[in-house]
Amino acid sequence: MGAVAALSIAAIGLSGWTLMRFSSDESDSTPSYSESQRADAKVQICRAFDTVRRGVSRNTSLAVPSGPDNVAASLAVAANARIALYNGGQYLLARLDPATPAELADTVREFANVLMDIGAAATAGTVDTDPDQAARFRSADGANVKLSQLCA
Repeated sequence: MGAVAALSIAAIGLSGWTLMRFSSDESDSTPSYSESQRADAKVQICRAFDTVRRGVSRNTSLAVPSGPDNVAASLAVAANARIALYNGGQYLLARLDPATPAELADTVREFANVLMDIGAAATAGTVDTDPDQAARFRSADGANVKLSQLCA
C-alpha cells in the first residue's frame, strides 16, 4: 500500500510540474513586437493595400475596347477584373505581417476576403446586381474606406 501511495504522490507531483511548465511556455510564446516593427508592418501593408486598391479600381472599371458586342473583349475585361479581385485579396493576405497592428490587420483580412468572395462569385456567374454580390460590394467599400483612414 505504501508503494501505491508513493507512486500516486509522484504522479501528482509530475502532473503539477508539467502543467506549470506548459502554462508558462504558452505565455512566453506570445510574440511581442517593438513600435518600430509595428510601424514597419503598417507601412508595408498600407503600400500593399494601395497597390491592390489601384489595381482593383483600374481593372473593374475598364471599358470593352470595341464595345459590348465583342464577346472576346468583354470576356477579357471581365477576366481581368476577376483576377484583380481574387489575386488582390491573396496578395494582401500574403503581405500581412504578424506585427501589423490588430485593427489594421483585421480590416485587411476583411477587405482581402471580401475581394476574393466578389471575384469567386463573379467567376461563378453572379452578376453585380445580385443582392448578395451587391452586399459584398458594400462591404468592400466600407473596408476600403476604413483602410484608407487607418493608412492615412
